[in-house]
Amino acid sequence: MKPRLIASIVVGVAVLLGTSGCTFMTPQSTEIQYSAAEGVNVYGSGPLQVRNAFIVANEDGTKGNFIAAIVNDTDEQHTLTVEVGPDGDTVSKTIRVPANSVLSLGSDETEPVLIQGVEMRPGADIPGFFTSGDGDGALVSLPILDGQLDYLADLVP
Repeated sequence: MKPRLIASIVVGVAVLLGTSGCTFMTPQSTEIQYSAAEGVNVYGSGPLQVRNAFIVANEDGTKGNFIAAIVNDTDEQHTLTVEVGPDGDTVSKTIRVPANSVLSLGSDETEPVLIQGVEMRPGADIPGFFTSGDGDGALVSLPILDGQLDYLADLVP
């Protein structure tokens, strides 16, 4: 082979790798799961699916309303147990969800769940442990919001 042909091939391969090499190693952002909302989605809590879970607290953090959409796509009624707070200082609430339904806490049809007894400062996160059915449960960090946004103002306790 001629040296010019070899040099052209080497330069062509170098240009090809130099312009597209990073995409071979960089994770695609469209493959990363995240909650595109104020709250968090809870995975692995059991048969119930918890979506967009967060707390809207009053200014001093003494009371907060738990907001979420809870999906029960089974043929049986299930109970979701939510434990909010750090270890040793938790508040537990149970929520019954009818079969084949979506329960939207904090909507016009369903009141939010009031949580008291743990410190919930707006702007912070608080641990939340979710279990339903025979699931192992899931621990997530629940964001704590305030009523500064217009659509959250009515949800402040």
